[in-house]
Amino acid sequence: MSIRQEKFGSLLQHELAAIFNQYRSEMFGNAFITISKVMVSPDLGHAKVYISMLQIRDPKEMLNIINLQSKEIRKILAAKIRKQARIVPEIHFFVDDSLDYVFKMEKVFAELKKQDPKKEE
Repeated sequence: MSIRQEKFGSLLQHELAAIFNQYRSEMFGNAFITISKVMVSPDLGHAKVYISMLQIRDPKEMLNIINLQSKEIRKILAAKIRKQARIVPEIHFFVDDSLDYVFKMEKVFAELKKQDPKKEE
């Protein structure tokens, strides 16, 4: 990504995090959702927003709820960044499962350590 895309992505990430925090109880059922990464297309017309969700039983269902609310989220975002950006991108949400992968790998390493305690590196 270019510097322009990174700066715009950073702005979107900051403002979307504020939106998810501010409207947490109204729109998302008090779910704790964080914005882990925002990738913006070169024309700034589309943004891929990667979200991570903690203590949520069904992340797919929450992603569906977020996608249903995406127009409202975009409208709120437009009001927040209207003086900083000419374009309000189409927002596409994706689940960031990197934290789940980290926990899984930690379990694997713990199991390996239990199996062979002599080999510690």
